[in-house]
Amino acid sequence: MPFLKPFHSGIKNCEVMMDVGKWPIFTLLSPQEISTIRKACVFGTSANEAIYITHSDEVFVFGLNCSNCLGTGDNQSTIVPKKLETLCGKRIRSLSYGSGPHVILSTEDGEVYAWGHNGYSQLGNGTTNQGVTPIQICTNLLIKKVIEVACGSHHSIALSSDGDVYAWGYNNCGQVGSGSTANQPTPRKVSNCLQTKVVVGVACGQTSSIAVVDNGEVYGWGYNGNGQLGLGNNGNQLTPCRVAALQGLCVMQVACGYAHTMVLTDEGLLYAWGANTYGQLGTGSKSNQLSPVQIMMEKERVVEIAACHSAHTSAAKTQSGLVYMWGQCRGQSVVLPHVTHFSCTDDVFACFSTPAVMWRLLSVEHEDFLTVTESLKREFDSPETSDLKFRVDGKFIYVHKAVLKIRCEHFRTMFQSYWNEDMKEVIEIDQFSYPVYRAFLEYLYTDSVDLPPEDAIGLLDLATSYCENRLKKLCQHLIKRGITVENAFSLLSAAVRYDAEDLEEFCFKFCVNHLTEVTQTAAFWQMDGSLLKEFIAKASKYGAFKN
Repeated sequence: MPFLKPFHSGIKNCEVMMDVGKWPIFTLLSPQEISTIRKACVFGTSANEAIYITHSDEVFVFGLNCSNCLGTGDNQSTIVPKKLETLCGKRIRSLSYGSGPHVILSTEDGEVYAWGHNGYSQLGNGTTNQGVTPIQICTNLLIKKVIEVACGSHHSIALSSDGDVYAWGYNNCGQVGSGSTANQPTPRKVSNCLQTKVVVGVACGQTSSIAVVDNGEVYGWGYNGNGQLGLGNNGNQLTPCRVAALQGLCVMQVACGYAHTMVLTDEGLLYAWGANTYGQLGTGSKSNQLSPVQIMMEKERVVEIAACHSAHTSAAKTQSGLVYMWGQCRGQSVVLPHVTHFSCTDDVFACFSTPAVMWRLLSVEHEDFLTVTESLKREFDSPETSDLKFRVDGKFIYVHKAVLKIRCEHFRTMFQSYWNEDMKEVIEIDQFSYPVYRAFLEYLYTDSVDLPPEDAIGLLDLATSYCENRLKKLCQHLIKRGITVENAFSLLSAAVRYDAEDLEEFCFKFCVNHLTEVTQTAAFWQMDGSLLKEFIAKASKYGAFKN
């Protein structure tokens, strides 16, 4: 994802096109419910809570409800989604969660809502009372339009549209940036050396905070025991301190893991520092780094980085779309960036992170764009774009000569035998039925077959005639999967008729194994006499009639 402006680069609020099906918790929902989802986030200590927003801007939650983090007003877990009326129609823009757990979100109008665990005032309402429903944070934020939120384990941060940072909650290591270690009950502007700076991106580790300013500088504060602030030492910082080692670089994106930090520059360079127990820095070792170290130097330009404060996993995406992962991956330590088969960094967290939470609010909005494959499927049997038609059993099937030539040797040979000016516009087919021939042509556009087993026998014959070996395998699989007591003898008869020996053997064994039921079907008694005799003789040798 190219970052045209720095403020698009923050953690946990960027949107991406994706399928929520890779997150196990969403298997609780029906396909109908899944189809309504526009945005979603999975969170919780075991990835056992989720919030999603529908296309009609309704907000639903489901899961364990630890510390009332579902915001439903009760402490009951639910596998059935419950609606959060307070947030419906609010157009959620950014969302983050802490380990408490607590949840913070901002809307398109810049309002901030919070709920869940509040033992350290991380909800910013001035109390330590648990938040059982989403409540708007009013103190100091009402006059601000918040465009991004981030959470550490028990502290929270908000970034306003004019570049100010506000922080509140647990402050034992200075993660609120106030200059002391006293907890901060309400949002407080983080100033000191950020006073005159315009912040464009924020992220949180468990007990640390990082900010990127509009000129590409990076500032950190809070816990630094693992070097996660990148300052060259491991002393905590009670106020923001610039990462001087990045001098001369323009940082566009920051991502924080549990105790490590990564940044991405405007040149596509990736730097990491902090804790490295699981190889999450990608340096090839497990040694902590107190200062930024460049990684993936031999790889192409990096366009996106990903980490989550509740995990020790790192991910990155390159310009050509390759997705790499490293760190703690399903319990295994991966110390160097490992290329995956994924198409987005989010899949790394769905499949390999512990817990399998989302590192940002995801958008699952559907694009109008069609892939080549989808476009081909759509144009099958389309009179508007076709340049050739087949007539089978008096019905037309509309196709494209180029597609048929590319996909099938039979047609390539056939079309080469015609001079272009003599090419027929209609080709008559009389040796195969309409369902069979249509299925064959559709297969050339889709790579798939959907036919009743009885018709698949005819398609098997066609595939044999046209030397389409993959289609033959598909047909046999379709027939075997669709065999029943009622159709077994008909399929056996067809297999004999088309000399499909493997299929004949399969059908024969099925008939013998279900002999009593099969012999009571109409198909058995309507069978050709010679085939019936042959079956009885073969079944007898097989021992089917022994007591």
